[in-house]
Amino acid sequence: MTDQDKTRQITIFDTTLRDGEQAPGCSMNLQEKLEVAKRLEKLGVDVMEAGFPISSPGDLESVKAIAGIVKDCTVAGLCRSLEKDIDAGREALARAARPRIHVFLATSPIHMEYKLKMNPDQVVERVISAVKYAKKFCSDVEFSAEDASRSDPDFVCRVFGEAIKAGATTVNIPDTVGYAMPGEFGRLVGYIREHTPGGEGAKFSVHVHNDLGLAVANSLAAIEHGADQIECTINGIGERAGNASLEEIVMALRVRRDYLKADTRIDTTQIYGTSRLVSQVTGVKVQPNKAIVGDNAFAHEAGIHQHGVLVNRATYEIMTPESVGISKNQMVLGKHSGRHAFEDRLSALGLSVDPQTLERIFAEFKDLADKKKVVSDRDIEALVMGAASMVPETWKLDQWAVNTGSALGATGTIRLQYKDGTRRKQVSMGDGPIDSIFKAINQIIGKDPELELYEIGAITGGSASQGETMVKITLDDRHWNGRGVSTDVVESSIKAYIAAINAMEWELGT
Repeated sequence: MTDQDKTRQITIFDTTLRDGEQAPGCSMNLQEKLEVAKRLEKLGVDVMEAGFPISSPGDLESVKAIAGIVKDCTVAGLCRSLEKDIDAGREALARAARPRIHVFLATSPIHMEYKLKMNPDQVVERVISAVKYAKKFCSDVEFSAEDASRSDPDFVCRVFGEAIKAGATTVNIPDTVGYAMPGEFGRLVGYIREHTPGGEGAKFSVHVHNDLGLAVANSLAAIEHGADQIECTINGIGERAGNASLEEIVMALRVRRDYLKADTRIDTTQIYGTSRLVSQVTGVKVQPNKAIVGDNAFAHEAGIHQHGVLVNRATYEIMTPESVGISKNQMVLGKHSGRHAFEDRLSALGLSVDPQTLERIFAEFKDLADKKKVVSDRDIEALVMGAASMVPETWKLDQWAVNTGSALGATGTIRLQYKDGTRRKQVSMGDGPIDSIFKAINQIIGKDPELELYEIGAITGGSASQGETMVKITLDDRHWNGRGVSTDVVESSIKAYIAAINAMEWELGT
């Protein structure tokens, strides 16, 4: 076998918890971040960028918490090329089994002139200083040249050479604004790799945004030209149009290993479950025609397609649903199913819960089975997600009722149980049943958050399907998500709103 025939292993650097979480509407609370971190570790990412420690006390604490539980992959913290940022990163990563400090500084003329107000020599000196300072505390240091795709390639080579000399083990070429074309970006990566002094002693990485819809194509072009590491996110979430999609890159490498001569250590059977988790905790739904993880990715409606798939799936499917963790078994359990069958199904779906939570979920499963007869995999995922939140329940739903009509408006009555066991009841008028109930809840809690987003959909088909509601609330420029599930859409809405309220109360310490 020649060197050209060998399969290279590409490092997957996941930044869902940093760049992904920065996207509008994608914020997560601490427990949600921990759940995502555990799933990313199970997925098999090589590096997990847990946050931007200096950006807020909450981000620093979340990076600390993630660093304390993740053992099977590197945990990174993003830092500007400033000592105070690096100090925050060092503190946040102190408990990490495999820490990485990730420092960055812009290298494009427009950024240097208008944002940094620095000349090229000053940028080089700052990079050297930052990398040397980070290296005092961490053996694994990555340096990113922000806006590299709009920078002078020879200047990037100069900066990278100095960064490597100062101790950087990985150098990253970001297409920060999604400006590059695939052929152009691939050639840029190849040029920088070839002309960086000391480049043979470092890994070369790319971080590509999707402003022109080319993030995955650019990432694959980078791999063809020698990139060792790809920075990406689950479902492609991220700033503006998002980042390169982890699942698309990984499956492109797996399916076309013959062409790209590269692969990853990702357990692809965990892809779908990880995608669902990130979608649920952020409240950002995956579009139906999304590659790999969209609801239609393995659906066939056209008769000619259906016939071909029935004869041989390879006629229209280049990968199997099972290869990304999608079960073909859509009709799973019913009211006569026992605990062992339920636990086996959880295991098959890649879901794990503690014994106490299992008791609660199994009871909810039995109640649901009485209502809708057949419980699907999606229903089970919803039950687990509903029980997974570790946010303390400051408020619990006790009772509710609505009266509504075309001429009468709506009246909502609700009774909530406070954490001390007391119950509080409120009646309110509104424009509709949901509005009236939400107003009554606000009156009980004594706060009036703005309802930023309200979405409701069916988890599965049929009139007995569970309704899944996502809400986002805002108070004093801070945001919280909530999710609720019930066969009654009003009740699922109430549960989602209370979940968001509890997240708010917990974070505000009230």
